[in-house]
Amino acid sequence: MDSLLPGIALLLISIAMVASATDRRSKTLERRLQRLEKKVDLLLAHAGVAEPEDPRMAEIDELLTQGKKIQAIKVHRELTGSGLVEAKEAVERRMR
Repeated sequence: MDSLLPGIALLLISIAMVASATDRRSKTLERRLQRLEKKVDLLLAHAGVAEPEDPRMAEIDELLTQGKKIQAIKVHRELTGSGLVEAKEAVERRMR
C-alpha cells in the first residue's frame, strides 16, 4: 500500500498539470478569437457590409412581442452559442 501512494500522487500531479495547460491554451485561443471577431466586425463596418441576419432572429422578436423574454433568451443561446449573460444582453437590446 505504501508503494502505491507515490505513484498515485504522481498521477494526480500529472493530471493537474495537463488540465492547467489545457485551460491556459483554451483561454489564449478564446482571446485570439475575440480579437479576430473584432477585426472582422471593423472590416465589415469599413466596407459598409451588413452581416446578414439569421431568419430565426424573427422568432426571437416574435417571442418578445408575446412577452416571453426567457424563451427568447433560450432561442438566442441555441442560435448563437452565446452564454447566458451575453444572450440576455442581446435580447434586451432587441427589446429597445
